[in-house]
Amino acid sequence: MENQKSAWNRFTTRLSTIGFSPLGLILLLALLVLPLFPPFNQEHILRWLIMGAFLAAQAVAFDFTAGYINVVNFGFAAILGLGAYTAAIMTNTSPVLAIQPGLSPWIAIWIGAIVSGMVGLGLGVLTLRLRGIFAAVMSWFVGIALLGIIRNWTAVTRGPMGMHPHSLLETTDNLPYFYIIMGMMLVVYIVLKLVVRSHYGLAFKAIGQNFDAARASGINPTYYRVFNFTLSAFFAGWLGGFYAFYFGALTPQTLMHTSKTVEVLALVYIGGRGSLWGGMAIAFPFVFLIEFLRSNFTELPGLHLVVYGVLMVVVMIYYPAGFAGLYDWARAKLLSAFARRKSRAQEAEA
Repeated sequence: MENQKSAWNRFTTRLSTIGFSPLGLILLLALLVLPLFPPFNQEHILRWLIMGAFLAAQAVAFDFTAGYINVVNFGFAAILGLGAYTAAIMTNTSPVLAIQPGLSPWIAIWIGAIVSGMVGLGLGVLTLRLRGIFAAVMSWFVGIALLGIIRNWTAVTRGPMGMHPHSLLETTDNLPYFYIIMGMMLVVYIVLKLVVRSHYGLAFKAIGQNFDAARASGINPTYYRVFNFTLSAFFAGWLGGFYAFYFGALTPQTLMHTSKTVEVLALVYIGGRGSLWGGMAIAFPFVFLIEFLRSNFTELPGLHLVVYGVLMVVVMIYYPAGFAGLYDWARAKLLSAFARRKSRAQEAEA
């Protein structure tokens, strides 16, 4: 019995190092097998699940910055779009565009990530010496500038006419894409969770809670904030490459607009800022909610943004910790109740 308990404790400890609880692992496995059973094996529902995983991965990358160094990157969607456009341009073989590298999408997706990471590095060096709203506004301005460049550099991006890059896979089935984006989501989450659990994470939290106190204790705020911003931008560009090669259609307005950043921001704050997993967990039910609203309230475009706004206001007023905080509260209550029941049982036996 003791050996079994010890093995279980070792298992849960190792699971915790990559950011999962036993319940989280069970739910993840359930999600992975969900598309194998009806009605979730239908193509349109598979697309919803793919979009859920795509938004979930974005929420993790966004929360890495907003939740830890306390800087809201309003240019997040533009950086993601930059990765998407870079990856698409790298695969282009059409003479319509000025550049025809003709690379494989599997290579181009990483080039898009690197370019986005480099832009994130430059943006971080320029703006993260600023504090609070100034850094957030500067990231927004840079995002608007990137949107303008993509829209007006028609010789390379085709501007408002959009691009139609190659597909990542030869098949038109959605199931392989679901497992690809789920794998990408897990990579983003596990890598960033490991960073957060390292000494870098401690520095991030110190900077986010009190900038001046962190600097007085010997932490270089600019270095850690730039590192954080660069890593978040790298993963945003990586996810942008998936978007390009899965959806096969890129336009600046539908991909890089600030409203796309607001959607991810809402997921993070409703899920629980600073948790990494909160926004990821609620992304899937929210996608189904969005699709329900879009299909049943076609006369009210943008209704989902109103729902996001209302939920954000409710969460920030009544439960600022979000869904992740609610889960932690419920878990603590249950563990306390079990501990009391066990203590009473032991007293009764005595």
